[in-house]
Amino acid sequence: MSVMVARKKVVRKWEKLPGRNTFCCDGRIMMARQKGIFYLTLFLILGTCALFFAFECRYLAVQLSPAIPVFAAVLFLFAMATLLRTSFSDPGVIPRALPDEAAFIEMEIEATNGTVPQGQRPPPRIKNFQINNQIVKLKYCYTCKIFRPPRASHCSICDNCVERFDHHCPWVGNCVGKRNYRYFYLFILSLSLLTIYIFAFNIVYVALKSLKIGFLNTLKETPGTYPSMSLTVLTVLEVLICFFTLWSVVGLTGFHTFLVALNQTTNEDIKGSWTGKNRVQNPYSHGNIVKNCCEVLCGPLPPSVLDRRGILQQEESTAQEGSCPRGPGTQEPPATQGPGQAQEGHCVLSPQVPAPSSDTEMPEEKQRTPGELAVPSADAGRAEH
Repeated sequence: MSVMVARKKVVRKWEKLPGRNTFCCDGRIMMARQKGIFYLTLFLILGTCALFFAFECRYLAVQLSPAIPVFAAVLFLFAMATLLRTSFSDPGVIPRALPDEAAFIEMEIEATNGTVPQGQRPPPRIKNFQINNQIVKLKYCYTCKIFRPPRASHCSICDNCVERFDHHCPWVGNCVGKRNYRYFYLFILSLSLLTIYIFAFNIVYVALKSLKIGFLNTLKETPGTYPSMSLTVLTVLEVLICFFTLWSVVGLTGFHTFLVALNQTTNEDIKGSWTGKNRVQNPYSHGNIVKNCCEVLCGPLPPSVLDRRGILQQEESTAQEGSCPRGPGTQEPPATQGPGQAQEGHCVLSPQVPAPSSDTEMPEEKQRTPGELAVPSADAGRAEH
């Protein structure tokens, strides 16, 4: 006999979130779907630092100072921590409007704009908002069905609206926004220092070796564990990687330092929001470099509004085979049950009804004495005739 058992399946909210993001560790890690360049970033950092710690650091620690590998390790760990924090965190994604909220916003827009004649283009969906005595336009997002907050923008790669959107960085595999911009800036700053550090001490290593055994002999020197590859070839490889990385990473760090000092985002700088033809003043700037840097890098970090690990409960019914004990008064439930009757798969018990005995009065006949003949009733006589 099959029994229907209702089970509650726990579903996290991150499993139902729209957008093009990937989640790991039960929603604790949030990244973009395109992560190939992020893996390349990890490979370049880990590979370069591994070669530096394996070969040059041992020689420099003995010849110059043991503090050289220690300081390099601190820079490496800080750069990796800020990279992972930038890549694995919510950049400030704004939840999309629920169906009821979207319908209410549509009603507000129709009430504001009125009926648009057929053939005419409807007016842009914009709200004006005042910040520091300056009018800022809030634009409507047709994908998320919301009016975006100030400085927010929709990322076409992740398909989400991000608060204080700066840009989408494929090197970290995530958007850069309000909740992870400070970690992104600290990452590129520490990576610039680490690149300069490794680049400088690689040159020092080659110079010290050349002073002892000559430059040509240094190029021919091979370590015992790698007889087929010159040790200096690995050093030259590190120098080349650091050299080409310097131009991009250090330049990027300088550009973002300029933006932090002005309290501006990359998206606003590219669009020319505050330096365009209108020459509109930036309403978010405090007019002081120190105050702007403190707000961007040291201000309070807002919590995520996604609630990725919130629980959504969904009921599932599964059929199980089982037997139901039957007593003398047990009967099967009817095939078709009405409201208020027992559900399928449950046994129904009913009280036992005693069978009528011979001494019980019958409704059609009178009780007769022994020896008295039974007198047929009138209905019985009609039936015989």
